[in-house]
Amino acid sequence: MFDLTRLRLLRELAHRGTMTAVAQACHLTSSAVSQQLATLEREAGVALFERIGRRVRLTAEGQRLAVHAETILQAAQAAAQDLRGADAHPVGTLDVACFSSYGKRHLLAAVVRAQTRHPGLRIVVRELESHDAIDAVREGRCQLALSFAYNLVPRAEPAGLTSRLLLEEPVMLALPQRWAGHEGPLKLQALAQEDWIVGSRQSDDSLLAERACAVAGFAPRIAHTADDYELLLHMVGHGLGVGFVPAMALDSSFALAGDARSVVVRKVAGPPLTRRIHALTRDALANSPTVRALLAELDADPN
Repeated sequence: MFDLTRLRLLRELAHRGTMTAVAQACHLTSSAVSQQLATLEREAGVALFERIGRRVRLTAEGQRLAVHAETILQAAQAAAQDLRGADAHPVGTLDVACFSSYGKRHLLAAVVRAQTRHPGLRIVVRELESHDAIDAVREGRCQLALSFAYNLVPRAEPAGLTSRLLLEEPVMLALPQRWAGHEGPLKLQALAQEDWIVGSRQSDDSLLAERACAVAGFAPRIAHTADDYELLLHMVGHGLGVGFVPAMALDSSFALAGDARSVVVRKVAGPPLTRRIHALTRDALANSPTVRALLAELDADPN
């Protein structure tokens, strides 16, 4: 009989690649992780790991057991969920990881509606960027992740997670007032000499700018970084540069930006740039009453 905790560590090693990364993700010491996995190897009766220099790599048998571990852990979680949700009523706590612009525009109102409709449901919101939100669901710290990906920076769907597309929105250009005379969609080639503003916490924003501009035949001159869209709009309004802003972020931030009248918003000419919003949860939780209750409110969002 395999211990679930050890199987979970094996799954994390298959995903993260190093003992150190597993230890950090699971809030353990590297020594504790190593000891637990050594015990698992003895229980399995076959070599699960091989050392390559100072690193540890899964053997073919280790990889096969990691696949079984995912199935076993999903089944255990499904069984627990089935017992907790046998009456099909959404009761208990649902931890949701979400990025800020979607949280402001859609999630918070949906949370209020869901909790009003289901008094036994408590929803906890944790602001996390997309990569961190997905990791939080994989590791069991959250049950639902609301994440985004740009069409030019696609993200592979993580194994063991069920993904549902919630919406797709256009990505717009935010420009200083001097561009007000340019009506209609704007060709990116016109911005080859401009300074650009991109996000700093994750690479997706800079990759979007680099790839979109590369199609237009130039490399963007990235001069500033700002993760808060309100700050980005202030910077654009002061003439410090140009940047891409999703339509949703414009809707939620534009009224807050004191320099809104100094910012020109235009569509990008040519192939559309979009941002796709997905809800991700572990396969075993896809039919959870608590998850379904919140997703139903997000689907019915009047905004």
